[in-house]
Amino acid sequence: MARLFLLLNSVALLLFGTDMFLVGANRPPAPVNVSVMNLRADSATVSWEVPEGDVIIGFSILQQRQDGHMQRFIREVNTTSRACVLWDLEEETDYIVQVQSIGLYGESQASKRVHFRTLKKSDRFPSNSSNQDDPTVQGLDKSRNLQTGEMIIIVVVLLMWAAVIALFCRQYDIIKDNDNSNSKEKVKPSSERSTPEHHSGGLLRSKFHQSVPSINIIEV
Repeated sequence: MARLFLLLNSVALLLFGTDMFLVGANRPPAPVNVSVMNLRADSATVSWEVPEGDVIIGFSILQQRQDGHMQRFIREVNTTSRACVLWDLEEETDYIVQVQSIGLYGESQASKRVHFRTLKKSDRFPSNSSNQDDPTVQGLDKSRNLQTGEMIIIVVVLLMWAAVIALFCRQYDIIKDNDNSNSKEKVKPSSERSTPEHHSGGLLRSKFHQSVPSINIIEV
């Protein structure tokens, strides 16, 4: 009975070890060429490369202050991005960042540690010309261009509506003035209607004769 138990235990350990070996063999390799760019007082961009021939479905980033007071884990799957923006950083602070690749069978080993230090708020930022290849900067430029195009379309539509309303008001005033002038022509003064004219052009004479006063003289 003891021998059977030892045999089963050995088989279980062998299967577990084989499974761990297969899982470890199928894990993707660690990212390489990890670098930090676009340093600001409160943000930075970390980028990396992945060796060819491995299926990568995401990434995991460990960000922490060098003094160890704060740690942050960023994990994203179903993406082929090779860069990530680190937000809400403190100015003039030293940070450490490590990147892991996420494959179909697990995560890779962590990359080498990369140290960087944020800038002061008063420091001058580098020009955008050196960041044209950064996918984050390109996304921001596209969003700005899209917002500018939308604003132009909105302004043009508002101007067209204003022109239509102005034209309608002008036409309404013209129609109203024409109606007033036509109504004035149809209505005649009351003096012309109350005094009839003779067909020869003169006024009709009254049908009643003026009464001649009578004087009676009585002699005594």
